Amino acid sequence: QTLELLTGDDLTELLGVDAARRLVTARTLARYSEAHRNYHDTAHVLAVTSRCLLLCSAMPSVERDAVLWAALFHDAIYDPRSSTSEADSAALAAEELRSAGAGATLVDEVVRLVLLTAGHSVADGDHNGAVLVDSDLAVLGGTAEEYRRYVDGVRREYAFVPDDAWRIGRARVLTGLLAVPLLFSIESMKPREIIARANMRAELLSLTGE
Repeated sequence: QTLELLTGDDLTELLGVDAARRLVTARTLARYSEAHRNYHDTAHVLAVTSRCLLLCSAMPSVERDAVLWAALFHDAIYDPRSSTSEADSAALAAEELRSAGAGATLVDEVVRLVLLTAGHSVADGDHNGAVLVDSDLAVLGGTAEEYRRYVDGVRREYAFVPDDAWRIGRARVLTGLLAVPLLFSIESMKPREIIARANMRAELLSLTGE
């Protein structure tokens, strides 16, 4: 399957069943243009939503609307200095979707899915969660150049962190991800597993020399 990248207009068309939801979509997308974003930006949210749509097309059991809304909101609030960005994004999703008339079932599922992206841990049988988390982590299993651009972007977002502290913190993140038994849950994403681990091990070696 080939990933076709959505545009912001495409996403607004997919989610915007009425004027209120189109407005929420456009307003949320605009957040990804904030100046401090170098990786968690418009390109990232469109890549994640595009992959979610692709994976949903092969998995009829997935609630497409809930997954796409969660993908749109998963980094809507992003502050590298904060440890509550995912929780804040989930709260924003609830507020915005309720304001657009979304039902409680959809709102609750979107909130649950956004919160999942804090730890990227998906329970067996959670197909909605698997689609979102696998899509969010897809960059880890990209080409060496894609992975380098991702790391460079994140480092620029954390430019306020001194190099020594960055190396320690980033090594901790990588070690945690490498300890996860399986990063990808969906069969079509599993070829990325070996690539992702090789990318992360190479980065970890560059940080620690071990």
